[in-house]
Amino acid sequence: MADVETEIIWTGDKSRAEALLSSIKPDDSGFFVAEILEQDNGNSILRIEVKGDNLRSVRATVDDLLACLSAAESSLNALNE
Repeated sequence: MADVETEIIWTGDKSRAEALLSSIKPDDSGFFVAEILEQDNGNSILRIEVKGDNLRSVRATVDDLLACLSAAESSLNALNE
């Protein structure tokens, strides 16, 4: 059982949520669970749950995920300009 857990929540367009999710799939998927949930207003939620035995390992995973998500979002923004 994990002693530490946190969530990363992103809200927006479903196709962008899918692209962001695909950018983190190859990462350490044994350390997190991710899913896309659809909202009634047409937006989607990308929910990433990170669990670990200690704060240091959870923080490292979150840092890696945020770096990947940030790079993917920057690429998506550049493509849409």
